[in-house]
Amino acid sequence: MVKMTKAKTFQAYLPHCHRTYSCIHCRAHLASHDELISKSFQGSQGRAYLFNSVVNVGCGPAEERVLLTGLHAVADIYCESCKTTLGWKYEHAFESSQKYKEGKFIIELAHMIKDNGWE
Repeated sequence: MVKMTKAKTFQAYLPHCHRTYSCIHCRAHLASHDELISKSFQGSQGRAYLFNSVVNVGCGPAEERVLLTGLHAVADIYCESCKTTLGWKYEHAFESSQKYKEGKFIIELAHMIKDNGWE
């Protein structure tokens, strides 16, 4: 009897013509450079980038955390392929000056690599 194994595939592939960020652990695409909002964020393990949207990530339950910029409701995000925690999604900002973060994603530099079209 031959056992068939399913090849690992990603939910979404970003176009090869665009600069992308991928999971450093399994190379699943995470975000297009076009979705990058800011490189000036701090994650729990160092520098992090803020993205408007991401692909191939799962989202855990939201919880309130006190971050450098105040109280937020955030949900950890993880790579759908290798299950590594990558950062978090801002679900709710309690400070009016932080409302722009709602619905946005933080990915820590320690967990991503540049792919496709970087010089």
